Amino acid sequence: MIAYLGLFGAALIAATILPLQSEAVLVGLLLTQEYPVLILFLVATAGNVLGAVINWFLGRFLLSFRHKRWFPADEQQLLRAQVWYRRYGRWSLLGSWLPVIGDPLTLVAGVMRERFLPFLLLVTLAKAGRYLALIWATVVWL
Repeated sequence: MIAYLGLFGAALIAATILPLQSEAVLVGLLLTQEYPVLILFLVATAGNVLGAVINWFLGRFLLSFRHKRWFPADEQQLLRAQVWYRRYGRWSLLGSWLPVIGDPLTLVAGVMRERFLPFLLLVTLAKAGRYLALIWATVVWL
C-alpha cells in the first residue's frame, strides 16, 4: 500500500509545476515485479491526471491575482501564453505529458477557461499513453 501511495504522490506532484519525476518511481516498482502492472498503471495515471486537474483549477482562479507583485507572470508572458493556446487550442493538451511544457499547458488551459470534460479526457489520454509507453519499454527492454 505504501508503494502505491508513494507512486500516486510522485505522479501527482510531477504533474504540478513542482519538479519531480514519477517515471523513476514507476520503473523502480515495475522492476521489483512485486506489484500488478495494471494497478501501477492506474495509480500513476490517476495521480498524474489529478495533478493536472489541480493545475487547471489554479489556472481558473489565477487571473484574479495578476496585479499582485508575487504573480508568476507579467502581462506580456500571460498574453503570449493566451495567444499560443488560442492558436493551438485544446488539442495541445495531448502534449500535457511532455516534460517542461506539459504542466504549464494544463495551467494555461484553466486560465483560458477550457471546459473541464474535454480537458479531462485529453489529459487522461495523454498521460495514460505516456505511462503505457513507459511500461511497455520497461517490460520489453529490461
